[in-house]
Amino acid sequence: MSIKIASAPCCWGVDDPKNPYLPPWEQVFQEASQAGYEGIELGPYGYVPMDIERVQAELSKNDLTIIAGTIFDDLVTESNLENLSYQVDDICSLITKLPPTPQEKGQNFPTNYLVLIDWGHEERDYAAGHPEKAKRLSAQEWDNMMVHIRSLAERAWTKYGVRPVIHPHAGGHIEFEDEIQKLLQDIPYETAGLCLDTGHLYYSKMDPVQWLRDCAERLDYIHFKDINLDVYQQVMGEHIRFFDACGKGVMCPIGQGIIDYDSIRKLLKEINYHGYITIEQERDPRDSDTSFRDVSRSIAYLKSVGF
Repeated sequence: MSIKIASAPCCWGVDDPKNPYLPPWEQVFQEASQAGYEGIELGPYGYVPMDIERVQAELSKNDLTIIAGTIFDDLVTESNLENLSYQVDDICSLITKLPPTPQEKGQNFPTNYLVLIDWGHEERDYAAGHPEKAKRLSAQEWDNMMVHIRSLAERAWTKYGVRPVIHPHAGGHIEFEDEIQKLLQDIPYETAGLCLDTGHLYYSKMDPVQWLRDCAERLDYIHFKDINLDVYQQVMGEHIRFFDACGKGVMCPIGQGIIDYDSIRKLLKEINYHGYITIEQERDPRDSDTSFRDVSRSIAYLKSVGF
């Protein structure tokens, strides 16, 4: 395996760029570098400025490269497509002008990636992790989302050469087993790859090892998380939004939770995965004073088990 480990701003609580408690993006870059990471994601659109000179200066100062940009938004509503397309242009214009991230031997597509995540639906947010409760989209609404995903994916690839990857996410309309299976039927690998997230899979009642194995041929990129089982069992009994559950500590440093990373390492070797893995630990940004400690523990643990 040739695998590189990256980080993401959500480890510092950066999920909503309008949250008044977010740490400065320059601090996030600095602490990621100090913890031993060589790459980092941009985080949600609007957090890191679309200013090539400023971003490049911070990346150079901290010996980092950008692994991916993210669209974390409503992929369903027709009236939002223009806004989504604008985000594709803005993000891809930035990341393609920054120094490229080295491609690992055997990597299917070069970084940087554009990660597509459906988000922004209150009813589904409260049903995160509950496949039996969550209301599914109508056939027409699902088809609209597929049209939008294809449009955004083709825009990223044909205009900028950026590989789009779709990220099933707790609290969005691509979360559960039936929805991921339908996504794989409707969006061919030629159009977009998969970014599977071990924590979101577990949170949404799926086995991360099994899903990484079953989706190996569609897998371009992976997110690693870990889950505190005691907190998880608690929040599963509450009427709670996904990020409020994260604020309670449902996500923990890698190696301190329930997910078996020794088995995942063996599986990734078995399926011949090469490329990038990004560690994430969603949290309340008001607790970001412990982020450096936690991202340091996560990367140290993964190295201790052979990553």
